[in-house]
Amino acid sequence: MKRWIIGLLALSLAFGVASAQTLIYGQSDLPKTLDSSDAQDGNSLRVAYQITETLVAFKPGTVDPIPGLALSWEASNNAKEWTFKLRQGVKFHDGTPFNAEAVKFNIDRWNDPNNKYRGNKQFVPFTWVFGGFKGDGSIIDRVEVVDEYTVKFYLTDSVGFFPNMLGASYFGIDSPKAVMANPEKYGTPEVGAVGTGPFKFDKWVIGDKVVLKRNDAYWGEKARVDTLVFRGIPEPASRLAELKAGAIHIANNLSPEDKVTIDADPNLEAVVQKGLNIGYLAFHQKNKPLDDIRVRKAIAAAVDWDAIVDAFYAGLGERATEFVPPAMWGRDGNIPAYTYNPDLAKKLLAEAGYPNGFETEIWYMPVSRPYFPAPQPIAETIATYLADVGIKATLKTEDWGTYLSDYDQGKFPMYMLGWSPDYPDPDNYLFTFFGPTSIKTNLGCESAACEEIGQMLVEARTAPDMATRKELYAKVQRMVHELTLSIPVAHNNPLHAVRKGVSGWVPSPLGSSENLNLVTVK
Repeated sequence: MKRWIIGLLALSLAFGVASAQTLIYGQSDLPKTLDSSDAQDGNSLRVAYQITETLVAFKPGTVDPIPGLALSWEASNNAKEWTFKLRQGVKFHDGTPFNAEAVKFNIDRWNDPNNKYRGNKQFVPFTWVFGGFKGDGSIIDRVEVVDEYTVKFYLTDSVGFFPNMLGASYFGIDSPKAVMANPEKYGTPEVGAVGTGPFKFDKWVIGDKVVLKRNDAYWGEKARVDTLVFRGIPEPASRLAELKAGAIHIANNLSPEDKVTIDADPNLEAVVQKGLNIGYLAFHQKNKPLDDIRVRKAIAAAVDWDAIVDAFYAGLGERATEFVPPAMWGRDGNIPAYTYNPDLAKKLLAEAGYPNGFETEIWYMPVSRPYFPAPQPIAETIATYLADVGIKATLKTEDWGTYLSDYDQGKFPMYMLGWSPDYPDPDNYLFTFFGPTSIKTNLGCESAACEEIGQMLVEARTAPDMATRKELYAKVQRMVHELTLSIPVAHNNPLHAVRKGVSGWVPSPLGSSENLNLVTVK
């Protein structure tokens, strides 16, 4: 009898070990923060999205809004007031209740620059989406708790797509108790984050991994794995090597040319995502001579952008002529591509007073992203073309988190960056790049024309009909092209791969909002 019990116990333990599943996700870097509204990069937001949840969600793999922590929403006749009905019975990972007070706490923390629970954080993405902070451009005037599970937003103007904005992955609702306990360190490796999502924060080993555990009390579809691990592997080739070795289950943002290798490996499966992204080269006009339109146009003409797309996107990308991708409405549709013409580039430089060129810097991202799968080689190629017309561009980079803090401070004369949308609207591209604040900070442009662009984008947000908005967005993109404020380079269909036996993973067209609770590992 004793032997039978011991044998049964051993079998039970063995089954428990065998049934415990771990999903290991390889991305280009570890998070910079898990405080989602302070995160400016997809690697941070992807992890935070598993822990915290937004009021409005999107159907996996699509841009279709669905209920998240809010069950329903309704606008007033003028779309200046929005009422959200919340899910009942939902709890944060620390056992405290999710309710209207929790929503108000989070919005006030992000929106009010004087809120005592901000923890000295900048919450820059909040300004990208909502135009600024309270009293300084924010479209959110105030939030009212109607009852325990009803919250009402009062806006400064009409915005018909406000629920989609709240669905951006920056706006995961955090536990007020957890934030108040340590506002400064909330979201760091030491504290982590506390939300309502399908996974709970377990640990963050700096330079190695972030580990999440399944939330067995989750209100929705519970995670199909017990443990979720995120690893930061900067080089696409290294991510693929780890995938081939079985050290990770998912490798995202691989080099397009690796598809042949993936297809030839019986243990791997390629996943080509339909992209809504844009990769671009920006100019900060506080750095002379980039304030001269002739110099910017010379740079646009000096580079064979088609050759760059052909060389580095392996047929998965396409040349960009506008900042809104082809699959999104709000484009002009007739804006011509900048044509490769080195003779014109030299002529423009001479007219601007630089017949022998000049010295400058190109800053490139230290990590691969969906829109720039190989940032350094692309930057090197651009620099080679510029050298042919006399422009000596020194290549520079820095830590990704620092890069994201520095690019809008005027520290980079020219810099590579890009965007995957947070919500499905042209506003999320154009207002982010060229809104009244962004056009000054990101590009250093304070001309009357740039002022006009910023104001048109404000007008487009509040326009009463789609036709008016579309025409405003088209006009903005025509002006951006004519002024050569930035150069759109490519829209890419990112390449990812999974190990055979991994099922249920659907990349998000919105970038980082992936539902990893639906993934199974066999």
